[in-house]
Amino acid sequence: MLRPARYLDAPEEVEFGEIHVFLGEDFVVSVRHGEASTLDRVRRELESMPEMLRRGPVAILYAIMDHVVDDYAPVVAGLENDIDETETDVFGGNMGVSRRIYELSREAIQCRRATAPLVEVLSNLVEDNAYQVDPEVRRYLRDVRDHALRLTDKVVALGELLQNILMVNLTLVNLSQNEKVTKLTEVNIKQTEEVNSLTQASIAQNDQVKKISAWAAMLVVPTIVTGVYGMNFEYMPELHWLFGYPFALALIVVVSVGLYFIFKRSSWL
Repeated sequence: MLRPARYLDAPEEVEFGEIHVFLGEDFVVSVRHGEASTLDRVRRELESMPEMLRRGPVAILYAIMDHVVDDYAPVVAGLENDIDETETDVFGGNMGVSRRIYELSREAIQCRRATAPLVEVLSNLVEDNAYQVDPEVRRYLRDVRDHALRLTDKVVALGELLQNILMVNLTLVNLSQNEKVTKLTEVNIKQTEEVNSLTQASIAQNDQVKKISAWAAMLVVPTIVTGVYGMNFEYMPELHWLFGYPFALALIVVVSVGLYFIFKRSSWL
């Protein structure tokens, strides 16, 4: 079975077909599947070369295999162009090409799976004397095998290149993510510093409010006492009491000192 291929420009992908070839002493039967498996050109070329047809069914097989191998050249060229574009995208900062790299890797693997068995079949036809192959046809087959080997080596190299591009892309994606994480971390640190600064300012403000409230409470005591005794009502026993004035002063001092120690103990002062 042969796996012909053709490169589709519009979707930028490779389409594969199948050709089954059955040989007899004086006949060749081919069964084709897929648009990439057309053999019309091969038939026209063979019909114009009766001397090639006289060399037997293997000559027809050679023409088919040569056609299949020749069609791989534009396929490999198309893959090379797509890989170059993908490589440019990767180094250009396009982080969304991982899927395209995977698709190209899959196409490269399919090409290798198609060309590698073809090389083995051609080697058997060229080197195994069990096959009754015309010497001239054997020489043609050797050329086709060499061409297929070069294409296979190129496809293998493209697959390795795609693996390297994928690793580079993953590295760049990781670096980009690390940069984003670093920026987010810096923003979080800055926000944390701002929150800490606001918290410290709030704590300092609360301390000031506590101190002001404590001093205000201590100043209220003399105001209340003097306010009460300054009303000059007629029936106020302390007004005619010998110790009334010292008592009022002592009351102010005792209450104020008591409040001072209370606020001091509560860390308000």
